[in-house]
Amino acid sequence: MAHPLEDTLIAKQITPTAMRLLVLDVLVQHAAALSLADVEELLGHADRITVHRTLKTFTDKGLVHRIEDGSGAVKFALCEPSCTPEHHQDLHVHFFCTRCRETACLPTVAVPVIRLPGTYQVQETSLVMKGLCERCVNDLPTAAPTMQ
Repeated sequence: MAHPLEDTLIAKQITPTAMRLLVLDVLVQHAAALSLADVEELLGHADRITVHRTLKTFTDKGLVHRIEDGSGAVKFALCEPSCTPEHHQDLHVHFFCTRCRETACLPTVAVPVIRLPGTYQVQETSLVMKGLCERCVNDLPTAAPTMQ
């Protein structure tokens, strides 16, 4: 009986290997997008080059998408099942929390279509919003009542 993670890799035409299964498991277990360094840290003593190649393969095959959130590190998040190597369906808002520094995909918030003048040809579109995530907003101390 096949393992669900193996099935996910096979469905994207990715040969399951021990490292690929470990990296996929890390991505599945974390709601926030992860950087290469995050994945390495969560795996323990994994070879950086192998993890990098794994994430590149996952991106090339439509399993994960890259997010450049302005934090200085590219982050990776699982794609929607409909993503393919030719067409990622990741045209949604990404939210970077300035407090906890996590990046979240907001797939229900679409990036608006913007028409450019002349012969500009868009090759990539991304929208990163920055502020406080729900968890960090809820962790803020409430203001003391003011006396009148």
